[in-house]
Amino acid sequence: MDRRNRTCIYEFFLLGLSEHPEHQLLLFGLFLGMYLVTVLGNLLIILAIGSDVHLHTPMYLFLANLSFSDIGFISTVIPKMLDNIGSGNKLISYGGCLTQLYFFGLFADLDNFLLTVMALDRYVAISRPLHYAMTMNSQRCVFLVAGSWMVTTFHALLHTLLVNRLSFCGPNVIPHFFCDLVPLLKLACSSTYINDLMLILVAGTLLIGPFVCILTSYFYIALAILRIDSPKGKQRAFSSCTSHLSVVSLFYSTAIGVYLCPPSATSGGKDRVFSVMYTVVTPMLNPFIYSLRNRDMKGALGKLLRRKTL
Repeated sequence: MDRRNRTCIYEFFLLGLSEHPEHQLLLFGLFLGMYLVTVLGNLLIILAIGSDVHLHTPMYLFLANLSFSDIGFISTVIPKMLDNIGSGNKLISYGGCLTQLYFFGLFADLDNFLLTVMALDRYVAISRPLHYAMTMNSQRCVFLVAGSWMVTTFHALLHTLLVNRLSFCGPNVIPHFFCDLVPLLKLACSSTYINDLMLILVAGTLLIGPFVCILTSYFYIALAILRIDSPKGKQRAFSSCTSHLSVVSLFYSTAIGVYLCPPSATSGGKDRVFSVMYTVVTPMLNPFIYSLRNRDMKGALGKLLRRKTL
């Protein structure tokens, strides 16, 4: 049967964060400011790493990719949200919804993988410092980054294609501020058994696996730090991974609040607030965490800003 005969809905209605007209101007200004701060902060991180040869190391290569991913992550959601608030039209086309779904899944998964790769980098640097240069060579770093991009691209494409085969002929209201997978599946008229199965199998593996890998890496990092005799050595080793540990804690605590805590019908928008923390606040805070807690990044950013002002 032709796809047009199966799909009666060609656009969806995004409820957004608030349905009260008096809140729209405040929300527009707030999220526009957060978006600009996020993009500018992450761009500065990328430029600082690219301009300082002392930062051309595996850890900062991964950080530059994480900053790029965060820009893509927030740019997938916020511009459309601002357009909906500014125009007063909360509709999103079927194709636009699938496009947003694809890029959201891509960059969310990419953040997850890059944080895992960065945890492995810190494990090798602290637990096996003598083998670090050989283990984390340039070829292996490129392989880890390219592999993360390939796996996440396939994963996002898989879910998007599976949603594309569904029929939507009933309600078209998405109680969210973007096209997320779970609320979108609830609107389907046809069976979502395959979608739910792939969500559990593939998404569960790609989310839980990296998280377990990060926990394991930091377990062995903690053991390695405890074996260091010098207090200054312990402090130096711990400070080299505090920035990454802060980002990991922020990313996974908010993601768990969104996807693992059961949604409540009487939550009064609490689920959407968790989503804001996960999709907007986390990418915005990452540059501040790395620039304020990392001496090398502060030095590189200072050189970059002085060069721009001159």
